[in-house]
Amino acid sequence: MSFELVLIGISIHILVWEKLPEWGTWFNTLLGKLPQPLQTLYAQWRCAYCAGFWIALALHAATGLWTIPALASLPGYWGPLSPFVGWFLDALASAALIVAGVITLRAIGLPAMKSYLMKDDFMKTVGAAARGEPQVQKTQPAEISGR
Repeated sequence: MSFELVLIGISIHILVWEKLPEWGTWFNTLLGKLPQPLQTLYAQWRCAYCAGFWIALALHAATGLWTIPALASLPGYWGPLSPFVGWFLDALASAALIVAGVITLRAIGLPAMKSYLMKDDFMKTVGAAARGEPQVQKTQPAEISGR
């Protein structure tokens, strides 16, 4: 099993659906100028599995990489459909790994961000104490009642 195609697929998914929309207004403006069917397609492909399948097919066509190299040579009874079936099955397997990778990165992202922010707050407090500045007590936001 090879993970190059999956790693590139995860990177493309994160770039196109999570990062580019946050990097200024140019990407969202570009999306707004696309024909409505393409805008709808972009909105529907937020699913990492769906997008991962098409990303894997495109990457396979562009690079020749296989996630499961054994699918490159299917049994002879597939006849002329053999390459298409192999590509399809490889894209399905790649999509499953892409969605697993995206979910894993999201799962570790929140604790990592919380840890970073806690360390940043701690370092600011230590720096202020070292300079003899008064300590500011942080207050927690009030809980919102379920009324």
